[in-house]
Amino acid sequence: MEPDELAGGGDPPEPGGRPGLGPPGFVPQKEIVYNKLLPYAERLDAESDLQLAQIKSNLGRAVQLQELWPGGLFWTRKLSTYIRLYGRKFSKEDHVLFIKLLYELVSIPKLEISMMQGFARLLINLLKKKELLSRDDLELPWRPLYDMVERILYSKTEHLGLNWFPNSVENVLKTLVKSCRPYFPADATAEMLEEWRPLMCPFDVTMQKAITYFEIFLPTSLPPELHHKGFKLWFDELIGLWVSVQNLPQWEGQLVNLFARLATDNIGYIDWDPYVPKIFTRILRSLNLPVGSSQVLVPRFLTNAYDIGHAVIWITAMMGGPSKLVQKHLAGLFNSITSFYHPSNNGRWLVSMFILTYPALETLTEPHQLTATLSCVIGVARSLVSGGRWFPEGPTHMLPLLMRALPGVDPNDFSKCMITFQFIATFSTLVPLVDCSSVLQERNDLTEVERELCSATAEFEDFVLQFMDRCFGLIESSTLEQTREETETEKMTHLESLVELGLSSTFSTILTQCSKEIFMVALQKVFNFSISHMFETRVAGRMVADMCRAAVKCCPEESLKLFVPHCCSIITQLTMNDDVLNEEELDKELLWNLQLLSEYWKRIRHFYLNIFLNIFKSCTGLYTFLRTLLFLYRVPSMVSLEETKLYTGLEYDLSRENHREAIARVIRKLLDHILDNSEDDTKSLFLIIKIIGDLLQFQGSHKHEFDSRWKSFNLVKKSMENRLHGKKQHIRALLIDRVMLQHELRTLTVEGCEYKNIHQDMIRDLLRLSTSSYSQVRNKAQQTFFAALGAYNFCCRDIIPLVLEFLRPDRQDVTQQQFKGALYCLLGNHSGVCLANLHDWDCIVQTWPAIVSSGLSQAMSLEKPSIVRLFDDLAEKIHRQYETIGLDFTIPKSCVAIAELLQQSKNPSINQILLSPEKIKEGLKRQQEKNADALRNYETLVNTLLDGVEQRNLPWKFEHIGIGLLSLLLRDDRVLPLRAIRFFVENLNHDAIVVRKMAISAVAGILKQLKRAHKKLTINPYEISGHPKPIQILAGDRPDNHWLHYDSKSIPRTKKEWESCCFVEKTHWGYYTWPKNMVVYAGVEEQPKLGRSREDMTEAEQIIFDHFSDPKFVEQLITFLSLEDRKGKDKFNPRRFCLFKGIFRNFDDAFLPVLKPHLERLVADSHESTQRCVAEIIAGLIRGSKHWTFEKVEKLWELLCPLLRTALSNITVETYNDWGTCIATSCESRDPRKLHWLFELLLESPLSGEGGSFVDACRLYVLQGGLAQQEWRVPELLHRLLKYLEPKLTQVYKNVRERIGSVLTYIFMIDVSLPNTAPTTSPRVPEFTARILEKLKPLMDVDEEIQNHVMEENGIGEEDERTQGIKLLKTILKWLMASAGRSFSTAVTEQLQLLPLFFKIAPVENDNSYDELKRDAKLCLSLMSQGLLYPHQVPLVLQVLKQTARSSSWHARYTVLTYLQTMVFYNLFIFLNNEDAVKDIRWLVISLLEDEQLEVREMAATTLSGLLQCNFLTMDSPMQIHFEQLCKTKLPKKRKRDPGSVGDTIPSAELVKRHAGVLGLGACVLSSPYDVPTWMPQLLMNLSAHLNDPQPIEMTVKKTLSNFRRTHHDNWQEHKQQFTDDQLLVLTDLLVSPCYYA
Repeated sequence: MEPDELAGGGDPPEPGGRPGLGPPGFVPQKEIVYNKLLPYAERLDAESDLQLAQIKSNLGRAVQLQELWPGGLFWTRKLSTYIRLYGRKFSKEDHVLFIKLLYELVSIPKLEISMMQGFARLLINLLKKKELLSRDDLELPWRPLYDMVERILYSKTEHLGLNWFPNSVENVLKTLVKSCRPYFPADATAEMLEEWRPLMCPFDVTMQKAITYFEIFLPTSLPPELHHKGFKLWFDELIGLWVSVQNLPQWEGQLVNLFARLATDNIGYIDWDPYVPKIFTRILRSLNLPVGSSQVLVPRFLTNAYDIGHAVIWITAMMGGPSKLVQKHLAGLFNSITSFYHPSNNGRWLVSMFILTYPALETLTEPHQLTATLSCVIGVARSLVSGGRWFPEGPTHMLPLLMRALPGVDPNDFSKCMITFQFIATFSTLVPLVDCSSVLQERNDLTEVERELCSATAEFEDFVLQFMDRCFGLIESSTLEQTREETETEKMTHLESLVELGLSSTFSTILTQCSKEIFMVALQKVFNFSISHMFETRVAGRMVADMCRAAVKCCPEESLKLFVPHCCSIITQLTMNDDVLNEEELDKELLWNLQLLSEYWKRIRHFYLNIFLNIFKSCTGLYTFLRTLLFLYRVPSMVSLEETKLYTGLEYDLSRENHREAIARVIRKLLDHILDNSEDDTKSLFLIIKIIGDLLQFQGSHKHEFDSRWKSFNLVKKSMENRLHGKKQHIRALLIDRVMLQHELRTLTVEGCEYKNIHQDMIRDLLRLSTSSYSQVRNKAQQTFFAALGAYNFCCRDIIPLVLEFLRPDRQDVTQQQFKGALYCLLGNHSGVCLANLHDWDCIVQTWPAIVSSGLSQAMSLEKPSIVRLFDDLAEKIHRQYETIGLDFTIPKSCVAIAELLQQSKNPSINQILLSPEKIKEGLKRQQEKNADALRNYETLVNTLLDGVEQRNLPWKFEHIGIGLLSLLLRDDRVLPLRAIRFFVENLNHDAIVVRKMAISAVAGILKQLKRAHKKLTINPYEISGHPKPIQILAGDRPDNHWLHYDSKSIPRTKKEWESCCFVEKTHWGYYTWPKNMVVYAGVEEQPKLGRSREDMTEAEQIIFDHFSDPKFVEQLITFLSLEDRKGKDKFNPRRFCLFKGIFRNFDDAFLPVLKPHLERLVADSHESTQRCVAEIIAGLIRGSKHWTFEKVEKLWELLCPLLRTALSNITVETYNDWGTCIATSCESRDPRKLHWLFELLLESPLSGEGGSFVDACRLYVLQGGLAQQEWRVPELLHRLLKYLEPKLTQVYKNVRERIGSVLTYIFMIDVSLPNTAPTTSPRVPEFTARILEKLKPLMDVDEEIQNHVMEENGIGEEDERTQGIKLLKTILKWLMASAGRSFSTAVTEQLQLLPLFFKIAPVENDNSYDELKRDAKLCLSLMSQGLLYPHQVPLVLQVLKQTARSSSWHARYTVLTYLQTMVFYNLFIFLNNEDAVKDIRWLVISLLEDEQLEVREMAATTLSGLLQCNFLTMDSPMQIHFEQLCKTKLPKKRKRDPGSVGDTIPSAELVKRHAGVLGLGACVLSSPYDVPTWMPQLLMNLSAHLNDPQPIEMTVKKTLSNFRRTHHDNWQEHKQQFTDDQLLVLTDLLVSPCYYA
């Protein structure tokens, strides 16, 4: 139907339509089309206009009146409901206004986080349909979003507990940015790059941040004429970076996501060809497939693999452009990974669908094959039925498939049953079941296929009846009468409920699609079945009732005529006499008929009331609404909070009695009676709870049922849509479902938050039941109670005091059950409201203190584990769900301006007068009061909690809970009240460690609150350095950032030098580019005053000052801090570090005199916990002294240097980690020139040998921690260290070697080969490797095996060069292994020269008994072979491999092959792109097939087969001829020999050649394990000729044949076709092993 016909084609408007409005006054953006199909569609326009007008006017009002809560939130929530009900049914102008208003609201800086999330979700919803608004209609600034993400995701105060964000906030923010991205202005890209490029320092965590920002913010969907302002500004730079990074750092995957998005948004505008081989190689590597025999995966690769979804999108988008390469590479990618993912390694069925389907349907005995096949056919169902050009006979398959599927409805096999239901439902949704066979007589212009189809449709009726018989069988087998009735299993089992769902939905699908005739036959059949059988009401009964319901739903008039009179007459007969009222167990027949009747009733209720209005006049009232009684609970608001009524197909007669209310009144009387007289009648109470729940909430369907139906509808819709036809061509059955859902959505949205007296009474009754003495009653009542709380907006505030009554410590009449019930009511269920933690000051100001003081209630007993657990859960839930609650609800001017526009917007609008200035003033005044209120509440809450915690006799558990709640109240916009500060500081020395830990965190937070602001200035780095700005981007060491480097000649050693020096604390500034506005701290005289006396401090500071100046307090604190907590588990604790950093930052050196003796004592004590404590304090001292004056810093280092020396000489196995962390933490984000004392101290002589090898290793570790933090700014120190280490590389001790290896990695970390990067001034790998190779010469020249004969202690005298070389090699191996995982780029060229040496050493077998040198060499080769190669490195590697293949050691030749396999696979497309390389590899493998060593030949064959299989090499005729020639090599005649002669062991050259040929042919056979190419039969024949050759040839042939048999066995029927009969005879002889006849 055309839309205008639907709308009634211009008839006069219905009563209740638009009162004289005529057509809508605006063009809606996009409506929900299904609304037009509702039976009352003509009323909806007026209804939606009214709602939209109310939303606009009231939302505008709320914002102008500064009322975020309740007005603003209420009406934004109404707007989201409006979108759910009508879609985006507003004009473009309004759409833009809504978006702008919400954008302003979301970006209010002080907005409470839960409100922010609510606004953000609505904004995402408004922006969802990108096609509705173009860039011309809407432009959104990007900075507010950036500020928000920076403030929340990279919060500076969250880790100190000054801000609590929910877990969901990250996803909400990222989605919000994603939705706003298309509307960023054209210049946004350039501004973003300017903002975030300075963060791109690859050694720093800021790199991750920069790339994350790029990934989520950079706009990629600009129109082509703006591309020069969009991706062209950054594409080359970022793809260059991505292509040259070799070891997956974390941000590499994010770049992939960005490129995938870019490719999708700009198909055809970007030439990807130059990058294609590299892209595919990386995607293949990212799959982390195990290649080769002994594979070692670098663990980091596993964590940072790419998101496969994005990789797929990227590849598909690239195929859309002009590119020719992509398709080719994709084929290559699939070929190379088939064998990993191929099912023959675990069963295989996907050949050709229909060839398989029929046999599978006949073998109902092979259920797995059956389910797999059916689910496959379901996937292609729509295409199959529509026939089409490629498969015109498709539709004819349908009936036979349906008939054959029937036996699948099998009560014994559950999964078979389900998949069959799905299969039948799928096909019957797609095709109307109508008998068309009569058409054959009437028309003669049908094609063959159509005639066949028409005659087939005669079987439909048969199919429907057979299906029903099957279902009845299923039902009868489910009635386990005897067992069910006795065991009180109320519920169906999970499986049964699924089958029930499957049965009812399939049956209703079939009936919906039937013709009237078939329907009538089916209906009669259901009717006969249901009246002739009687079932228990739980399981089988439900299924029959479902079938009946389906019939009624499908065609109400016919069905009801049959059923209702029948059931009613039986019921009346059975209830005639009065005995029924007294029976305990009701008659089964009665129950059964009642069940049937209730099923029909469910169906009728919706649309068909008019048929029955006469019969059931009295009942309709149940579904009328509760009429508006007195409003009871009004939240003070200056905006109307009224609900709108939605029309759902019925006119209500409001003059008559409201039945819900009447029922409610009766039920309440009954409840009072039962609770007073027979509280143990739990069954009645269960029913009452259910009735109350329905009265409060039931509007014709349950919310959870609706939600699950909505989900399953979306799944079906996805599986049924035909993607190629574009969207929207959905099938009839789906449309029916969707309209039905739309109607239900309306019924569910009807009653909102009108919270009236009667509701209040019923919720109070539920509370009474929730605290009853029977746990089952409590449980049921609580569930209903939570559901009701979710439904009525403001009832929580009303009910909280009543719940808390039960927890009052001064009440003597509360039972334990009531106490527990009340706690459960506070706790809430997992999804709903949690009363204990509503995000609202008015509520938590009551609940939190009540929870703490409930510890003194006489009903509370810590002996009962259930109560203890409840309190634990409560505390845990509050901690998990708490979000910082706002104190400031101000709305900025920009927001108010848009709100005015919104309120004035016409079409549709209601005649509401604009706000007067007085009103606005009043609004402002109320808002200020609200802020003051919030603040007052906050302080009251803190004080009440403190009162609670300080009560005498309070059990310790509640003290801890209270302190935990207090620590949630720290904020970054308000200093904690003084009393709480004193409380926390005193509790630093509490007896319980839990409390001390909370106090440490809290005091660290308080110190952050008290931190004084430091002034900053803008500098010009180019002026300081005296060098101009580089023309294009150049990262790394440039003249203009050279002044940041550590230079021992110009270190500030005097006050004057110190104060004139410009310190830059953050390590990343200046590496990539300088920020536009570079700020550094101003000079000392402009900073807050240091060395203040007590009088200069604020009260809060004085509290801390007094405690920390008190020697007794400090002594106690240090004692506690140096205790062990968990033996062996304790680590350097960042919380304690923050505490000390804060103390030394806020009070400079005021407490040093008190602390100094403690530090000296602690350093000398080598216990683990004391060392850890002193390390935490020292790190805090060094970082806290950031703003101290030169004199103070100098004095500090005079104190620290001796301490650190002592500490480093006492270092032990347990403490070296803590000292490493201490020094790394101290150096983090500090200018190295400020720490020159520390670096000079660490570099004194790390490997002095004093204290043994272990201390040396530890010192190196600590030093490495400090230098690594400084990254690229200390080249001088790195050079000094390297110079110091080089002579010591021949270290004997293993632990020192490993540490040196790791240190070398960090030394060379800065030497990266990234694009646009200047050569580094830090040490470089090539120069170092050259020096090393020189020393390894003596090992390179000799050819014999290298044995490791260096003992672990230094002999006296000078060892020979060889021994020195071996020791050096061991250290170098450690370095290479360490850097394989960490550095950004591997220096392949240099390392290649070491390869021949490793090939020589690495053993062939996996054997752990080998010594360290061999094991390391093997591991190192494995890691190197996985390295990513740049195209220019390929020839170099092959050169080395070819050279090694000529080596005299067969181990080396063997290892070349394993290395080759991994290397080629991990760099597949890079090699394929280089023809010479492919030729070289082919030559290498084929020549090694003729190696004199058997193991090498076999490995070469395996390698060849692998390369053929991943299509790296192709099986062409020259190769085949070559092998066949080799096979024909004549073997020399056997001569008789002396039994003892040696000659037998050396194979003759001819045998080797012949074996090579056989191996080659075998490799070809094994290279296609899943099919039989045309050349295969002949090759197999050739091979079989060699079965009687001497060993090892015979063995090879046997292995090949058995492998062929294993891989081709599954589909042998099909593969047989490729062979001639003679060949088959030979093969069968070969493949049937002779032992059969033995």
